[in-house]
Amino acid sequence: MDRRQSIQTMLLGAGAISLGLHSCVGEGEPALEEQIIESADGFFGRTPEELERIEKLNAEQLFNEHELETIAVLSEVILPPKPEVGGPLEAGVPEFIEFIGKDMPRMQNTLLGGLLWLDNQSLELFNKEFKSLELSQQKQILDPIAFYDPEVPSRKRPFEIQWFSLMRNLTMTGYYTSEWGIKDLGYKGNQPNVWDGVPQDVLDQHGVAYDPEWIAKCIDQSKRGDIAEWDEHGNLLT
Repeated sequence: MDRRQSIQTMLLGAGAISLGLHSCVGEGEPALEEQIIESADGFFGRTPEELERIEKLNAEQLFNEHELETIAVLSEVILPPKPEVGGPLEAGVPEFIEFIGKDMPRMQNTLLGGLLWLDNQSLELFNKEFKSLELSQQKQILDPIAFYDPEVPSRKRPFEIQWFSLMRNLTMTGYYTSEWGIKDLGYKGNQPNVWDGVPQDVLDQHGVAYDPEWIAKCIDQSKRGDIAEWDEHGNLLT
C-alpha cells in the first residue's frame, strides 16, 4: 500500500466511524465512500495552494542526471539497503533530496557544491568519479568527514563536513518517512496498552486508595474491547 492509498484508507475509516458511510446521502448523489475517495484523490492532505506549489517544483530541475546518479550511490553508502525491506532507492531518496533542495533554496549551494567537491576528491585520489569507485574507495573519502567533533559548532566546521551531514540527514529523513523505512522500523502506529492502575507503592506514598468496585471495572482485561457506559450522573457502569 502506497502513501496515497494509506491516506485514503484512513479517510475512509474516519468517515465510517464519525458519519456512517451510507447516511445523509441524497438521492442521485454519489455514496459517501466515493465522495471521500474523490476528495483524497484531489488533495490527499494538501491544500490547493500546496498542490500548486508541488506541481511547480516538480516541473523544475535542480540536479542533472550525473548528480542524481551520484546521490543515488551516496545514499546507499550512507544507508545500505536491506533485501527484506529495500533501501534508499526503493524509497525514492534521490527524488526526495531533489524536491527538498528545490523547496528550500538555501540548501542548494551546499548540495551542489558538496557533489562537486566529492567528484573532485574522487578524481584526485582515484582518477574516477565517485559513483564509479569501489565501496572501499568511497569510504576512504567519506570516513574523514563523517565523524565530526560535536564540540565544534556546525557553522565552524569545514564545508565538506557540513555538506555530508546535510546529505546524511536528508537520506535518513527521506528513507524513514517512506513506506520502506516505516516497515524497517517495525512501526505499527499507536497501539492500546494494558493499564492495571497506579502502582500500590505510589498510592501508599500519597495515602490514597482505589475504590475496589471502580478499579475492578477499569482494569478487567477481559472487557478491553468493550465500550464504557456511564449513567446520567457520570458514574461508570461497565
